[in-house]
Amino acid sequence: MVKSLLAIAVAASLLLGAGLFEWFYVNDLFGDFGGELNALCLKAEDGTASGEDAKAVQASWERRKEELHVWIPHNDVRLIDDYLSETVGLISRGETSLALAKLSILIHLTECLPDTYKPGIANIF
Repeated sequence: MVKSLLAIAVAASLLLGAGLFEWFYVNDLFGDFGGELNALCLKAEDGTASGEDAKAVQASWERRKEELHVWIPHNDVRLIDDYLSETVGLISRGETSLALAKLSILIHLTECLPDTYKPGIANIF
């Protein structure tokens, strides 16, 4: 009986530890990416954003995406891919107002998506 309870406690601790690690890791990656998106948004608002700036943010996302595929579903990654590709094209063509709309969506996603992987009652049940 004691061995069973100990095994259950160890398994629960491992699951909790893995859940917390996943949340902190995903939160850190999205936090850094959100900062880059905010910087690009500020440049776009000033009218100084270039296609190269947007492509640099996209390249940064591509590096992060390789690590995120392990932790989050491909649909979430694809959603950010789609919006970011549109944003790069819009900034390259000089359509700043439309690019700002896409950037605001991306910034919102970087704030909301990590919370869906937060260990909590709402995400467990």
